[in-house]
Amino acid sequence: MDEIKNAIDILKKGGIVIFPTDTAFGIGCRIDNEKSIERLFKIRNRPADMATPVLIDSIEMSEDYAFVSKEIQDKLISKYWPGALTIVLPSKVEKVPVLVRGGGDTVGLRIPNHTAILSIIKGVGVPILGPSANFHGEKTPFSIEDLDPELIEQVDFVVQGQTSKENVSTVIDCSKKPWRILRMGAVKLNI
Repeated sequence: MDEIKNAIDILKKGGIVIFPTDTAFGIGCRIDNEKSIERLFKIRNRPADMATPVLIDSIEMSEDYAFVSKEIQDKLISKYWPGALTIVLPSKVEKVPVLVRGGGDTVGLRIPNHTAILSIIKGVGVPILGPSANFHGEKTPFSIEDLDPELIEQVDFVVQGQTSKENVSTVIDCSKKPWRILRMGAVKLNI
């Protein structure tokens, strides 16, 4: 439990933490600290025009950062959250920094099915960015052993633990009709 508390304290202060989720190991910072977000992108060598997934702990939190229709709630959220489905939604652009949106006007949200990261998000009180804990274009880490030592050196803390799926999340774009699957992962969707 001390690890969770440490991670929360570090994230609250603007730090960068690696953590397990239900799918892969993620690397993140709080959504409302632009300096931390810039540092995260720099560490991962992530292109600035590439949006990053955001992890949340509740449907209420999703509604603070995105426009969530009743149809999306009924057909996707109620069935697949918490779980390995990232839903791209029209974002409340004043609340979601431009780097997180990759310069666009959408945001990819997900409630992970993993107690450690959910406790961390709840403790920090705001969404946590959740791209996989690797350098851009490198292999997705599904275990602590998969983490690149050079990446570990550049972050402020690593939460020990395990993933449960060893698969990436499925990503569906619901920002416009028709909905479009951008990446098939752990959740098998038929739309």
